Amino acid sequence: MTQISILGCGWLGLPLAKALLENDFSVKGSTTSVEKISVLENLGIQPYLIALSENETVGNLNDFLENSTILIIDIPPKLRGSATDPSTALRKTFVEKIKNLIPSIENSSIENVLFISSTSVYGDTSTALSVTEETELNPDTESGKQLVQSEQLLQSNSNFKTTILRFGGLIGEDRHPIKFLAGRKNIENPNAPINLIHQEDCIGIVIKILRTPEVSGQNDKLEEN
Repeated sequence: MTQISILGCGWLGLPLAKALLENDFSVKGSTTSVEKISVLENLGIQPYLIALSENETVGNLNDFLENSTILIIDIPPKLRGSATDPSTALRKTFVEKIKNLIPSIENSSIENVLFISSTSVYGDTSTALSVTEETELNPDTESGKQLVQSEQLLQSNSNFKTTILRFGGLIGEDRHPIKFLAGRKNIENPNAPINLIHQEDCIGIVIKILRTPEVSGQNDKLEEN
């Protein structure tokens, strides 16, 4: 049975872990909340309390990665502000977290890393008709800049393969887009295109990637629905 470690069992990571369990994967999941440990355990997920910072990692990261061949990183930067705003210059902590994580990945059994990124790496795309993998990265927020740097750190490492997933406009049963617009007035460029993707579609995309021979090592790792 293939074992997967999910770093960050939050809004997307937790239902993803449940879906993988339903498809006969063994799953380890991390959380920064003590209260959530029992939630993960009751679902059949091997729970780990892990918190990354720019200075250290709290928790047993080596045990969390042990015997897993796939690591899914789903920890958002949680930063806001302009990439050129001096006030954010000292808040570049997300890249440091990834830097501190990489040695543990290198010394583990991990062969493939799936990094959940964001379309914010493209910056303002309100005038673009489409965005592809060849579109130039031009983040205009601090979080977008740090995601780009983190992507590059992971992809440039030859000790494991990295797949980047750039989701944008995450919606679901508890995240309806109207909630973000309700009560707002004078919305700038209201006719501009937006990215929306449902939680279930995100999970489906991850599963499709896990089915590929490049990641799974075989074609039937997960049964088609």
